[in-house]
Amino acid sequence: MMAIDDTKSGLERVLAALTADEPASPAMASPATPPPPPPPAAGPLDEALRETRLELWYQPKIDIKQRCLAGAEALARIRDPDKGVLLPASFLPGVSDDVMARLTEHALLTVLRDWTVFDEAGFNLRLAINVPVHLLDRLPIDKIVTENRPKAEYWPGLIVEVTEDQIVRDIRRSQEIAAKLRVSGISVAIDDFGAGYSSFSSLRELSFAELKLNHSFIKGCAGDPTNAAICQTAIDLAHRFGSAAVAEGIETVADLQAMQIMGCDFGQGHLIAPPMPMRDFMALLQQRMNKPKPKAQPQDEAPPAEAEDAPRTAASA
Repeated sequence: MMAIDDTKSGLERVLAALTADEPASPAMASPATPPPPPPPAAGPLDEALRETRLELWYQPKIDIKQRCLAGAEALARIRDPDKGVLLPASFLPGVSDDVMARLTEHALLTVLRDWTVFDEAGFNLRLAINVPVHLLDRLPIDKIVTENRPKAEYWPGLIVEVTEDQIVRDIRRSQEIAAKLRVSGISVAIDDFGAGYSSFSSLRELSFAELKLNHSFIKGCAGDPTNAAICQTAIDLAHRFGSAAVAEGIETVADLQAMQIMGCDFGQGHLIAPPMPMRDFMALLQQRMNKPKPKAQPQDEAPPAEAEDAPRTAASA
């Protein structure tokens, strides 16, 4: 038979064990502080901005009436060491507002600096960049340009292109922003006109420098009566508003000639020249400057046929 003292001592040992300092059970443990979330993975655009692999390529824009180079549109490219040159479709989707703002500021500063390079080489070109409409409010674009613009009095100013579908969401605010930018030598162009289905009455309230016809209407307009009618209407509309009409995506001589007949002011597209790196664009400009002028023909001698019939590419337009 177990002694009472042995039972007591055993109970004391159990109680002592129960009251000893032991790790709390999982159910009673205080909640642990969750680890901080990992930083978002850097996208190709973010990396390119940090590693200075972002480039601006220039696509020439010609004066269709005067048949001369008039300006260029700056387009973002990334030179990836493994994948080569990346187009915006591969790095812009899903980009945060912060990264897009950095891209826009980088583009602004770059085109202002590049204009000086062009000017020193003897070319006074009006350059354009694309800007998301919400960044016109967020970024102090007028201040950036005012503080970094070329000092030359003949600087023609800068064009910011905003797509039609974005700008018509708040016409009144867009008008206020356009007026503010104009003071700093910045003009607004409506890009991809025809894709946003805006009403003519809404556009009447907005002061814009250029109306850029969507490439889908330019393509084949020489043989498509519907596209031709849309293009003619848009060109006439731009002129009634005191603005210039620009044809985007010109790919054939026939479409270029159709734009000329319709009275379109400017044009750009792969027929004229594709977007190209800064050094190639500068080489193109130098090529045009050094191109010998055709010799005058005697009155009784007809000029060569190619002088009249040759397709006008970037090197000859």
